[in-house]
Amino acid sequence: MARTLTDAEARVISVLLASRPDRERERLRGIDVPRSTYHAVRRRAYQEGWLRDRYVPHPVPLGRPVVSFVLFRPFADRFDDLVAAVSSAPGAAVVWTGAQLVVAVLFHAKESEPRKLLATVVDRRLVPEPAVVTVRADGPAIPVYFDFEGLWCNVVGLGGTLAYPHGLGGALDRPDDGDGEVHPSAHQWWGIGELLRRPFAAEDQGRGGHLVGPLGLPFAQRRLLERGWVTHRSILDPSRLPPFQGRAADQVVFITGTPRSGALPEVLFATLSRDSRVYPFLFVVGAERWMLGAMGGSTPPPEALRATRRPVLPTLREYLEGIEIVQEPAAGFRAPVDHRYDRLLPAAPNARGS
Repeated sequence: MARTLTDAEARVISVLLASRPDRERERLRGIDVPRSTYHAVRRRAYQEGWLRDRYVPHPVPLGRPVVSFVLFRPFADRFDDLVAAVSSAPGAAVVWTGAQLVVAVLFHAKESEPRKLLATVVDRRLVPEPAVVTVRADGPAIPVYFDFEGLWCNVVGLGGTLAYPHGLGGALDRPDDGDGEVHPSAHQWWGIGELLRRPFAAEDQGRGGHLVGPLGLPFAQRRLLERGWVTHRSILDPSRLPPFQGRAADQVVFITGTPRSGALPEVLFATLSRDSRVYPFLFVVGAERWMLGAMGGSTPPPEALRATRRPVLPTLREYLEGIEIVQEPAAGFRAPVDHRYDRLLPAAPNARGS
């Protein structure tokens, strides 16, 4: 018989996905499971690969304030070549591959960099014209960034979320040093590097993924988390997660479209999550194109639930035009570059101060 998740496992996963700095007793109070069960499930979730922890940097202090989200649909005979080219590209921190789809997140220092990369792969005849959304990360352009808490709470029928949505970037307090830019000191660069490398150092040392979290971090590294320069996140791997009570989010869907005149991304997000019960794990708001990543089930929901949900496609049409939708089974996705933000660290940062 296929493995299914227990109620306790579902609840523990939900609180881990929230990635909140709660004390343990507060987490236990919220999910109503014994302490021993919580620890056993947490360990199992990382051992089975359902979750993995990452430290996600704010792109601005890292000196890479421009972020590109790209959907490639490569030629069948050049698929592996495209994956190799994108995975080795400067600034590539996330690369997902499906059966016919490659998804990449790339971080850049300058707005001209993504155009050079895309021109390279197109000129090499690896791929038709991809769908690209390039944004600056010093504003609210990435309100949801690989945050699966809303999706998961909906799948398991919990009454609400704790911290969804987590985004990427956003406004930072600017120092009054003449140019208004953020310049990490040498010690802050050290702390950023330690955090971004922490999950992979733990793996090399044979420590379990459940021990990667911020508990016990040195003060300087905790301070980086408090300032928002780095964020601790627990990320779901939908390709490995068993179903819960016959329900599973086993289809990955990416949507792109051009915003209609007057369309507001926050209104679309609220409508999808409140009325359509769709909780995007990715939402990127570019000037000329928006991109959403979501998950759905291959098994239709009960008729009673369908009757109370606002249809998704008509909702999208109210806010977007030129809509493209790509859907593939979650089980077929792999991550050749799995949130490797340590790859973004400069070899010799030009830091100020001490």
